[in-house]
Amino acid sequence: MYTVKAKGRARLFKSELLEFGTKTNPIAILAIYIPLVGGLVWYFYTHVHPTFFTLAIIYIAGVFTWTFFEYILHRYIFHFVNETKWAQRFHYLIHGVHHEYPKDKLRLVMPPIASLAIAFIFFFVFNLILGRYVSVFFGGFITGYICYDMIHYTLHAFRKPKNAFKFYWEYHNIHHFKEPDNAFGVSSPLWDIVFGTYPKKGIRG
Repeated sequence: MYTVKAKGRARLFKSELLEFGTKTNPIAILAIYIPLVGGLVWYFYTHVHPTFFTLAIIYIAGVFTWTFFEYILHRYIFHFVNETKWAQRFHYLIHGVHHEYPKDKLRLVMPPIASLAIAFIFFFVFNLILGRYVSVFFGGFITGYICYDMIHYTLHAFRKPKNAFKFYWEYHNIHHFKEPDNAFGVSSPLWDIVFGTYPKKGIRG
């Protein structure tokens, strides 16, 4: 556990170049991935299977699949830590720093270099499984990732609203400040319910 700091920003690397690479404006994510999603979906519709129903079903399956991987990545990768120094350093770099400085607006979304590398791995695996259907499925998968990043940024960068969406703020705050081993879902609590990591005290309105 880290002592939460309401202001400031951690220094992660001595190198100015590496340090710069750890800071990301969410606009960069939108600028990179929205055109990518558009290109993938357009390619599928014009070159692979020009049926809107097929496109919609596979695209939605891709979005839904992202919610599962969002949970798995957050629970088992972002929160992976043990007593070894390398594991503690790894955890701090990829996620611990966010728990220590949850209001640092430049570290609320994943840096493009890291996210693109991970995206390439996912695309390679999905391509082996789905073949010619991979473009639209991956377009949906990346759409889920975009939504996750934008929701996460909004939860930390803006005040809690006084409407139904306040659930997301309250749910994520439970993960940060009360039950760090629960509430791993950001865009959806579905997989927390499935795998038994829904907050023990639930959400109080």
